[in-house]
Amino acid sequence: MKKILFTLGTVVLSLVAVNAQEKKDVAPAPATSNAEITFDKELHDFGTIDYAGNGTYEFRFVNTGKEPLIISEAHGSCGCTVPTYPKNIPIKPGAIEYIKVTYDTKRAGNFTKTVTITSNAKTPSKVITIKGTVSPAPTEEAFPSNGKKDDGATPFEKH
Repeated sequence: MKKILFTLGTVVLSLVAVNAQEKKDVAPAPATSNAEITFDKELHDFGTIDYAGNGTYEFRFVNTGKEPLIISEAHGSCGCTVPTYPKNIPIKPGAIEYIKVTYDTKRAGNFTKTVTITSNAKTPSKVITIKGTVSPAPTEEAFPSNGKKDDGATPFEKH
């Protein structure tokens, strides 16, 4: 009886030791896609924009692949750059779509910002760029002008 229990205990410990061995996970081979995103241009230069002016540009792209293209994410390099895109919608081969990028133009000075697009395309990550210069904020007069010369005296002081 002792031999049976000893043998059974040895078998159980052996099984536990074998199962405790580190398993190496093999990453699955990446799926190849026949979708492809092709932009008309990947850089837009606004030039000089008025402070609080229009900082929006639409990047035109085509699915030049042979399978539907799905954009899963698009994010700007900072909170001042906001992309709008066809989210998780299959874009048929040959179809034209747009990614609208809006920059917050209430920030004076030069800027160069990027948007990273993630999709199921052969090239799964693409970067598009906007750049330009926002003019300084307009200054306001300390006192509104009414078109009259003001000598600083109140109406009662003038004689």
